[in-house]
Amino acid sequence: AKGEKLIPGADAFKLSDTFGFPVDLTREIAEEAGLSINEDEFTALMNEQKARARAARGNISGWTDSSKSLLENLAPTEFLGYEATEASAKVISLIVDGEAVDEVSEGEFSAILDKTPFYGEGGGQVGDSGELVSESLSATVLDTKKTNGIYIHECRIDGGKVKLGDTLTAKIDVARRLAIKRNHSAAHLLQAALREVLGTHVEQAGSYVDEHRVRFDFSHLSAMTREELMRVEAIVNERILLSEDCETVVTDPESAKKMGAMALFGEKYGKSVRVVKIGSYSTELCGGTHVSRTGEIGLFRIISESSVAAGVRRIEGTTGLGVLALLSERDELIRDTARELKSPNANGIATKAAALQGEIKELRRELESANAKISEIKAEALLSGIKTVGKFKLLTARVDMRPDGARTLSDTVKAKHPDAVCVFAVVSDGKLNFVAAAGAEAVKAGAHAGNILREISAICGGKGGGRPDSAMSGGRDLDKIDEALARVEEILSAI
Repeated sequence: AKGEKLIPGADAFKLSDTFGFPVDLTREIAEEAGLSINEDEFTALMNEQKARARAARGNISGWTDSSKSLLENLAPTEFLGYEATEASAKVISLIVDGEAVDEVSEGEFSAILDKTPFYGEGGGQVGDSGELVSESLSATVLDTKKTNGIYIHECRIDGGKVKLGDTLTAKIDVARRLAIKRNHSAAHLLQAALREVLGTHVEQAGSYVDEHRVRFDFSHLSAMTREELMRVEAIVNERILLSEDCETVVTDPESAKKMGAMALFGEKYGKSVRVVKIGSYSTELCGGTHVSRTGEIGLFRIISESSVAAGVRRIEGTTGLGVLALLSERDELIRDTARELKSPNANGIATKAAALQGEIKELRRELESANAKISEIKAEALLSGIKTVGKFKLLTARVDMRPDGARTLSDTVKAKHPDAVCVFAVVSDGKLNFVAAAGAEAVKAGAHAGNILREISAICGGKGGGRPDSAMSGGRDLDKIDEALARVEEILSAI
């Protein structure tokens, strides 16, 4: 409209893509200021990004452009994996090292079948693994990829051979698939729970699901609190325990939108889409594999929450047997800790740890007291070497202790002799430090501990300084310590 103030779509896109700032919040803030986003420009930029992402997903690791051309005349693979875990299939292409072959009898190869129960990596879900078997073949399917509707089975010959046109049985690793399904369905519940706890600004920014864990990236501007994480985890587990139906509906995009299905912004969808509904709690467009009821997930546990980029957070979690493994690992850690603390049982760990902390604090107090007494004794011994230099008393010495101990010692000297200047050369772990102190009367008379150390440190190839009454510096040349300490008397004599 005439006079309408538009925020460039490029700016809104940068806020979303680079800084993770949800576009819905940008719209809301813009409206409050009487502005609006250039939606056409924003959508065009998002579509370009999605196209780049789809192109990247279509790339097959290790395949050259020439080897990809082998797929051009092949018909799309019929995917049976939503209902079946094994199927009889015909081999329509065999590829070894980027070249089409008629037969494979050893090593690794890629097999393309006319139909398959193997899920091809996509939508954040890893590809299936399993085996291809026939009377003449035993092969392990290591991974499954998908590009332009063609499923590529990455295989290894375990025995026998396979020829173009062979009919064989394709069997997925059912236990692994079940674990993946549990994690994928948990990811949907997790997104819904995050939106419930944190707000509807939460949008998926990426995901990864395998048999071990679920990794979910989402837009949010700050780290989640412990309370928020606990609430999200509790909500997901409550939904699991309700054992709600996980329903799949294949429909058109407009009908899916009316159902309230969440989709990745800017993603292009075909004439038919797959909607995964979990009870009345979660509705998303998704082509992945899922449990039939949430109860099959078992349990969900958040492992970590961290930052991925500005405005983008990441939660990693696990389900089912993964939770059991996590609990077993933590139980073992608790038992080991109890054993090291000499606690009779795990329940006493906190009490034992608190008691040890108390003992440590008491020992530190005793150590500090002992160090103070030692400093006094050393100071008394060193004071026999004190001498008068003009208006000052001077004590210089090379002491065998840590710098903090020398500082305590210097404080003791200046407290006993307000007109004294003391300088100690401390060699600890092969490193040289100078510690100096000047009593109140010495400072009034013109002594400056920092200036003294600045000059003598240079003799030993170091530098440093400090206040008139207290200073510390470093040095490198240990052979010149005596020369440096002798210089102090010359400095004081000149005052």
